[in-house]
Amino acid sequence: MPYLLKGLLMTIRLALVSEACILAFGLIVALLRISRIRIFRAAAAVYIDVIRGMPLILQIVIIYFGLGHLGIGLSKFAAGVLALTICYAAYEAEIFRAGILSIHKGQMEAARSLGMGYFKAMRYIILPQAIRRVIPPLSNEFIALLKDTSLVSVIALSEVFQRGRELMGTKANVTPLVGVAICYLIVTIPLMRLVQRTEKWLSRGD
Repeated sequence: MPYLLKGLLMTIRLALVSEACILAFGLIVALLRISRIRIFRAAAAVYIDVIRGMPLILQIVIIYFGLGHLGIGLSKFAAGVLALTICYAAYEAEIFRAGILSIHKGQMEAARSLGMGYFKAMRYIILPQAIRRVIPPLSNEFIALLKDTSLVSVIALSEVFQRGRELMGTKANVTPLVGVAICYLIVTIPLMRLVQRTEKWLSRGD
């Protein structure tokens, strides 16, 4: 377990760094997706459709080995973060877009009538309300992201699943993978309970 727990720390680090990048990039893509400029909307739609249509494991392999072939050397951790960011930003962009569109358009019109510009109204009026509504689905996406970090083992990043596979090879049994499952549950079960409590708190606020 000590060997696996070191891998779990790498898994958590990978998930947290990736999520920070995903939130920023996903919000940008969402704003492009609802932009009044047609080319921005089209580019964002193509990105979302293409990325969501490909398996994450394929994106990881293409980014790590493909960029390396082009002379762009990325560490295994950096390649994992980049692949997870590109993949999950497409999903979270749609969550952000749905949250923004759920705010009545009259609020934007009222803000503009008070002299606010588009970006100021979006920053102070629309986004604060939208973010409150998308917290539960974004939290669920983070739990899925945490589990999908196991796919980065395809490029041999020493996260918890990769370490479990290594131990399975040396011990010649699947017991280490049971330890890996326990490591994931240590993190995901409290997170799922936190999401449930958050959803109840937000619904009570509504």
